[in-house]
Amino acid sequence: MNYIFRVVGIVFPFLSVLFSNCASAQNYTSYFTGDTADVFTNTIPGIVLMGGASENDSAMIWFLEQSGGGDVVVLRASGSNGYNNYMYSQLGVVVNSVQTIVFNQAAASFDPYVIRQLANAEALWFAGGDQWDYVSYWKNTPIDSTINYLINTKKIPVGGTSAGMAILGHIVNTAQYGSATSTAALANPYVANLTLLKDDFISCPWLNNVVTDTHYDNPDRRGRHIAFMARAMTDYTMPSVFGIACNEYVSVCIDTNGLARVYGDYPNYQEFAFFLQANCVLPNFPEACSISQPLTWNRNAQAIKVYKVPGTPSGINTFQLSNWNSGSGGTWQDWYVVNGVFQTNLQASTPICNSSTSISTLIANEEMISIFPNPVTNQLTISAESNFDYEIVDVFSKQLLMKKNTGSVQLDVTALRPGYYFVIVKTQESTVKKKIIKIN
Repeated sequence: MNYIFRVVGIVFPFLSVLFSNCASAQNYTSYFTGDTADVFTNTIPGIVLMGGASENDSAMIWFLEQSGGGDVVVLRASGSNGYNNYMYSQLGVVVNSVQTIVFNQAAASFDPYVIRQLANAEALWFAGGDQWDYVSYWKNTPIDSTINYLINTKKIPVGGTSAGMAILGHIVNTAQYGSATSTAALANPYVANLTLLKDDFISCPWLNNVVTDTHYDNPDRRGRHIAFMARAMTDYTMPSVFGIACNEYVSVCIDTNGLARVYGDYPNYQEFAFFLQANCVLPNFPEACSISQPLTWNRNAQAIKVYKVPGTPSGINTFQLSNWNSGSGGTWQDWYVVNGVFQTNLQASTPICNSSTSISTLIANEEMISIFPNPVTNQLTISAESNFDYEIVDVFSKQLLMKKNTGSVQLDVTALRPGYYFVIVKTQESTVKKKIIKIN
């Protein structure tokens, strides 16, 4: 059975291959504040990343203003309606409504009402909690498809705190088996509770190849964040990897140009955001990242270039994600790991990259690969600006097709059964993996 939801003139094809009955309200709990009539507003895309303690009012005001006064939807898998009055009436920004939807079971991800309300949102917020609930409930369902529609097609502001921030990077620490500590992750970057997901969940502009971390100051999570990055480079053969982290009371607001403003209460408190990147001087991959062995990522004591930015009430201090090497109000540091021991150099220099290894070039290489349309019915086009290999795999990583090609290819996918698949395209410069939806 296929469900098609038509909202604001957009057709959403959602596959119910694993779904037999409509979800009841017992699968979710809804809390609604404001006008129940849907509105249409001019939204401004943006991303808010919060460190996991109490919300920063200035960052939340920025988030709500991006909505154009529309309908705000809060998604969570625990808790209740704590955001409703706060967003609706306590920040001085007029919005049409605030609705919190608590997912009690995974079946809510297929409920027509939940999907419709989500699709009508002009702003989307992810509460804290357990990010594995979000991944296991939403991955490869109509919910993650709708979330990506809102971010990349409807272009609404999106944000999250704690677990909500954790799921917004293209690389996600899923916490499937609990939370990894820095000590355990550095001693063994393949410790059982360090599980990553890449390019298979939420796709946010400016967060390509980024893994986030939260509660950075309580406890110290710098070591495990480096282990996340090391695993990503090793497991996914990535040319580079990035990280964004926030202390508990810090927020990062990213605008349409990739400028990240950092909010907090510095200098009253030691509140910082951190922007991490694998050093662009090649080779830059970890020297030792393997099962049951301590991590070594040294690279002449300059493995990870970090820009540390104080968060202020006005958000005056910034970092530019369009190039990952310019900012204001912060300081550069070098972080590295030798035989499982995390070390820092607090007097580091700005990254200096030549054109062949610059961060912007690495990002641009991935953007030169196009895979469309998505969802696809009959014909899928893959194009790149150089020779490439491609393969299509199903959600169980079973390979269905693999070929070499030059420039562009049109694939007849009519014979594929409706469902989710992955297209993996490899060029000399990069590897891109994208999820596609096959519909009837």
